[in-house]
Amino acid sequence: MNTNIRTQSFHAGRPSLLRIYLNEARCELLRLIRTPSFAVPSLAFPLVFYVMFALLIPGQWQGMQKATYLFATYGVFGVIGPALFGFGVGMAIERQQGWLELKRVSPMPTGAYFFAKIAGSLMFALTTLTLLSIAAIGFGGVRIAVGDWLLLAATLLLGTLPFCALGLWIGSMVKGQAAVAVVNLIYLPMSVLSGLWIPLQVFPSFLQKIAVLWPAWHLSRMALGIVGQDHGVGYGTHAAVLLAMTGLFLSLAAMRLRSK
Repeated sequence: MNTNIRTQSFHAGRPSLLRIYLNEARCELLRLIRTPSFAVPSLAFPLVFYVMFALLIPGQWQGMQKATYLFATYGVFGVIGPALFGFGVGMAIERQQGWLELKRVSPMPTGAYFFAKIAGSLMFALTTLTLLSIAAIGFGGVRIAVGDWLLLAATLLLGTLPFCALGLWIGSMVKGQAAVAVVNLIYLPMSVLSGLWIPLQVFPSFLQKIAVLWPAWHLSRMALGIVGQDHGVGYGTHAAVLLAMTGLFLSLAAMRLRSK
């Protein structure tokens, strides 16, 4: 009888797996919010760039609605940033400081760590998209149906997965502040060469052809198709490429982490 009571009390005192995952996600989100060097650029840069290039600088693009086009592409730019920096820089710093090793030997499930990182990235991505939507719809004259906006939001949020995997790979290779430089060396050129800031048509044909190598280009094609700025988009093909890239970067990161 006493043994059964002790066993029941032990199980009653153990936190549920869901609670562990949610608590870890809450702590990760608080950490990101309390890190101005992450929170401010992640939220402000896409919005500032959109307002500047889409709303303040005059001019029309032939065959395109500039405000709508940039709403989609800066949406991509805004969601991949938290994924790359949250995983790449966050994990690199935690690994250098020994926090990652501490989490490994703790009873916390390994999946909770990655769930928290993904949840933090998604929350910042959704906030960025919301701010861009307010600017685009409220001041840029962009018209988008509720169903299309929800589809765009779902596409962009799910589309962060390959960038989370890429950030994980970067975070497994470099340490501390070096990760900031590495992520920027990938993030900014990829954004420009994928047509997120200006249409690819202004670039030389060679750069237009190799744009298919960038995961941001595939995600931007899907986003532009949803808002009506790119017709004949092969959504299945782009989604398959992004899934393949996710698997590739996860495999590289796993091999790197196992070798340590």
